[in-house]
Amino acid sequence: MAKEVTNISDNYAQWYNDLVVKAGLAENSAVRGCMVIKPYGYAIWEKIQAALDKMFKDTGHVNAYFPLFIPKSFLSREAEHVEGFAKECAVVTHHRLMSSPDGKGVVVDPQAKLEEELIVRPTSETIIWSTYKNWIQSYRDLPILVNQWANVVRWEMRTRLFLRTAEFLWQEGHTAHATREEAIEETEKMIGVYADFAENFLALPVLVGKKTASERFAGAEDTYCIEALMQDGKALQAGTSHFLGQNFAKAFDVQYVSKEGKQEYVWATSWGVSTRLMGALIMAHSDNSGLVLPPKLAPLQVVIVPIYKGAEELTAISVRANEIKRQLEALGITAKYDDRDNVRSGFKFAEYELKGVPVRLAIGPRDMQNGTVEVARRDTLQKQLLPQENIASCVASLLNEIQENIFVKAKTFRAENTFEVNTYDEFKQQIEKGGFVVAHWDGTPETEEKIKEETKATIRCIPRDGKQEAGRCIVTGKPSAQRVVFARSY
Repeated sequence: MAKEVTNISDNYAQWYNDLVVKAGLAENSAVRGCMVIKPYGYAIWEKIQAALDKMFKDTGHVNAYFPLFIPKSFLSREAEHVEGFAKECAVVTHHRLMSSPDGKGVVVDPQAKLEEELIVRPTSETIIWSTYKNWIQSYRDLPILVNQWANVVRWEMRTRLFLRTAEFLWQEGHTAHATREEAIEETEKMIGVYADFAENFLALPVLVGKKTASERFAGAEDTYCIEALMQDGKALQAGTSHFLGQNFAKAFDVQYVSKEGKQEYVWATSWGVSTRLMGALIMAHSDNSGLVLPPKLAPLQVVIVPIYKGAEELTAISVRANEIKRQLEALGITAKYDDRDNVRSGFKFAEYELKGVPVRLAIGPRDMQNGTVEVARRDTLQKQLLPQENIASCVASLLNEIQENIFVKAKTFRAENTFEVNTYDEFKQQIEKGGFVVAHWDGTPETEEKIKEETKATIRCIPRDGKQEAGRCIVTGKPSAQRVVFARSY
């Protein structure tokens, strides 16, 4: 088929772009830096949404929706927050257009200038905490466990489909608590939810840890993250959960009356993942034949392709294929019977490989005689003949096996590309090769910045489960109690 993908080892960036476009996931839009998510790509996002939404609700959260526009004065109430987002904000200054004097277009109506300019939300802490002031009076009103599914705008200059776009889709949780301990527990719980989702749905092994002070979210006291390793050896931050302390409560004067009758400031968290997960899914698992989708997130899990000559053979095969399709669907498996007569079976095979459909079944005249079906799995590209009898249950087991195999392959790749180093020379050599580089750091932002400037590597996280191990900083030689994880990143 005429949808050749650049070889992954020749040009990783072009390989990624080819997959996104040629597999029908997304494309650049007429608006610079923004994307159109096409139906197949959006179907994957819907699967991600559905799984996460259930996990959020299972942990006691509810969904709400807050405005797209934020008064500019709100952002300036939390100094670190506004500083962190100021350069990325899109600003609405007028509310009306008018015909241009020459009658050939439109211009901004100077009489329609807003009294206060509005920010198109880059994130929603400020608008939500201005709302929470109205919702919270007493300890009985706490906790508030709210999530919203929304779009946000961050005016990126250099964009890449799914990974970094001016507008993207995400969810953002915003919770309010009576105590510091409750808020920290929530922050840690939600990064655990993200790690669970990444490993059990995305089939993506992740490191869980804290960000350094210079890498944490603007306005947070602590940021927890999950970090994944892509096939080119770069890291991708796949999700974050922030302990916001009382910063936003104080900025918007959100207080509650405690059980003891005292006025107390509320404690806050926020947490989110975005359509960047689509980029992670593509880069972590796919190959030169196209996407490799974990079955749990594949819009189409099984496709059945008939191999035939003439209408009579097709009719007989169609009866059997549709019966198998019904059996698969009865087990909750999404299946399609592709009996298009305007393209050859070889074209169909290549198309479904490109789109990452986990299992392909092919049935021809000989299979009809022998009671067999050819089963091809996308993750390994291996084929085998299986009896048609009980094929649905066999495929169900195979889908579970594929999900696990994709995860194990990614975990093995990460293990083979994680390196401990003890000197700065070793570090510089290894960071050029890619992967997670684990090393001692003296804990100072000055050393962190020096490493970043000289190697383009950042501290991805201070691992939550990292062993306590006395050592010396690779740059300064000062004492260090634990290694941290460095990488170049997206």
